[in-house]
Amino acid sequence: MAKLAVILFSLSMLTGIPWSYYAAILQFQKEPIALEKWVGALNPNENDQQELTIRWYGGLGRDGDGDGKVDRENEVDVLYSWSSYLKGFGTSEDALKQGLWHFYQSDRSVKRIMQFEKIYRTVNQVDLTKEVFPLPYRTHYTYKGTWGAPRGFGGRRTHEGTDLFADYGLPVRSVRYGIVETKGWNRMGGWRIGVRDLNKNYHYYAHLSGFNKSLEVGSVVMPGTILGWVGSSGYGNTPGTSGKFPPHLHYGLYRDNGDFDWSMDPYPLLRRWELGEKKSPTKSSL
Repeated sequence: MAKLAVILFSLSMLTGIPWSYYAAILQFQKEPIALEKWVGALNPNENDQQELTIRWYGGLGRDGDGDGKVDRENEVDVLYSWSSYLKGFGTSEDALKQGLWHFYQSDRSVKRIMQFEKIYRTVNQVDLTKEVFPLPYRTHYTYKGTWGAPRGFGGRRTHEGTDLFADYGLPVRSVRYGIVETKGWNRMGGWRIGVRDLNKNYHYYAHLSGFNKSLEVGSVVMPGTILGWVGSSGYGNTPGTSGKFPPHLHYGLYRDNGDFDWSMDPYPLLRRWELGEKKSPTKSSL
């Protein structure tokens, strides 16, 4: 991770593009860049590793480490290739967004990268892998796997999350680094807040009794940041409806597949985070 930070900061100094953009792109682009973009759509050699011919066919790939080969699985080559590509559009935020849209042809992809960039820029560090349990360690709560169970309110549907029954007013914490994407009232979820993390996952915290007033849509949060407090809001059209069920946190986890978010079972992750908290308790932060 230290080596990656050096590479990111060096590229930033050379190009004038903030390191946080490179970090965001690298985080978003988990899979190798498509061959037709890397070597050039009309390049007859899809395994081409020569920069001269790749340039000739309009490919993105560049030799960043000077070994004479252009390797789309080499982190240095990938980052250097992105720097060469983005410099052609400029270094302002609007110019970089234009370059990203030109490459991905997707508003959703550009939005994710810009969200990631803001997270890296705000936290100002490269290693953002820490995770915590959504409720404080050594507090009174109970939960079990309820994902997929039937639900009746609002029509026949399945339960897209895990319910963590806890004391009213217990702090609800962000489990990962992320950015607040939604905040407010939802007919079924009551007072709820949604956070998008650096793995494109959307974390849904519902039935809250209130919010951390310092947070708004677009705020960056860290593992342990208090988002709100356990409550029993929801199951009503009128904002503020509460008391129709015992206080609990409904925690949902959704994965962005590039077109829409789909529900995942959060229970295994909750158990992992809970075990991690027992080993190394984390203090909440405001």
